[in-house]
Amino acid sequence: MLDRILGSGSVRSVTIGGVTALMVYVAGAGLTACSQFLIARLVGAETFGVYSYVLAWVTVLAYFSALGFDIALLRFVSAYRVSRSWGLLRGVIRYAERRTMIVGALTVLVGATAITLSTDRITTELRDTFLAGFVLVPIWALIWIRSSIVRAFGGVISAVAPDRVVRDSALICILLFLAWQLKWELDASLIMMATVASAAIALLLTSIAVRRIPLPKMDDVVPTYDAALWRKTILPLMAIAAAESAFNRSGVLVLGWIESNRDAGIYALIFSISFLVALPRTAANTLLAPTIADLFIRRQHHSLQVLTARIAVWTLCGATASALALTVIAEPFLTWFGHGYEAGIPALHILLVGQVIAASFGSQLSIMTMTGCERMAALLLIVSALFSLLLSALLVNPLGLAGAAISTTISLIVWNVAMAVAIWYRMRLVPSPIFVLQSIFRTNPAAHSSDKNVPFHRTR
Repeated sequence: MLDRILGSGSVRSVTIGGVTALMVYVAGAGLTACSQFLIARLVGAETFGVYSYVLAWVTVLAYFSALGFDIALLRFVSAYRVSRSWGLLRGVIRYAERRTMIVGALTVLVGATAITLSTDRITTELRDTFLAGFVLVPIWALIWIRSSIVRAFGGVISAVAPDRVVRDSALICILLFLAWQLKWELDASLIMMATVASAAIALLLTSIAVRRIPLPKMDDVVPTYDAALWRKTILPLMAIAAAESAFNRSGVLVLGWIESNRDAGIYALIFSISFLVALPRTAANTLLAPTIADLFIRRQHHSLQVLTARIAVWTLCGATASALALTVIAEPFLTWFGHGYEAGIPALHILLVGQVIAASFGSQLSIMTMTGCERMAALLLIVSALFSLLLSALLVNPLGLAGAAISTTISLIVWNVAMAVAIWYRMRLVPSPIFVLQSIFRTNPAAHSSDKNVPFHRTR
């Protein structure tokens, strides 16, 4: 029954684009996993833990430095294109890039100063890795900003490939050259410098992609600014991005802080493996986010409901198949990395269950951020991230790696349930699992297919 409803051009467009995005993300995720696996194999759990711990902090700071514009630009650029507000379109792009560069530079300065003054409390390897890692903050932030610009104009491959494919390919090549050709002994700081170099290559390619965007009748357009609206919007989006990053890395942060670098390294590896289950959902979001904004602006409630439900079905099927495969190969796979990594097998099984459950809810965060519910989304995510960090701190001491995995899984489920309730309350969009079941057993789906008969509720 559901397939009979999916005849709109928007859904077909997302279907085609989603397949394209999925292919790019499969390649990118494979390369990302290979780069992390290569590092874990080359240096062992202790050094990999130092690298992963620093990378977790750097990632959170990079999302903070992006100021939420990596999400907001998808929404604003889509809206300004529909309304043909070319001056505002140019203005928001310029505003986003300049603010991001300023905040990124300040983050590097403050972070480097703090680490330099703490040399008596941290090891030399950890200090040097942090100093190299801080350089990544503005680079990553600009990559995400410019990728969002390209995505908003429909350039899925040119937006995703530099960050997801080229960056990790370059990192793998650099590491192999250093380890096999030059015979260098790799430590965490040297690996971090290689990560910086590969990110710089990705930034260059993303910048070229932005310059190649066709902008008809834009040469003589003077940028105009709606800074008050943009600031009001980006604050919750910035909180969302930073909180989501902290949420995903809560286990590594807590283990690295109160346990050991070795446990942080093991957990970072198994979390990277489990996150492969989220690949279909992440790929769908690549193209889905601008489409959600477009459907919301056009008040096509039913099309948005059907679209998000269809994506949820795809992501759940992909997640289930991936989780089953990873469960089967978990033990021999982790053992291949060397002594100690096999300790993460029980925790990996727990994380896989959580990812499958989360996949069944679909792209709820994209729905909220693209439809004016970013404040509620920020609140829910911040609370969930804090809950995950607190629960991890409580469970890590008695349960170790399994405690970190349990806290992450519980927090992930609670967060998705909370978002489902918020979306229903604000927009009357039925949670995807329920809508799919309703569509299967509904006798006359055409009777419910009119967008104009199902108005959006207030989103603020």
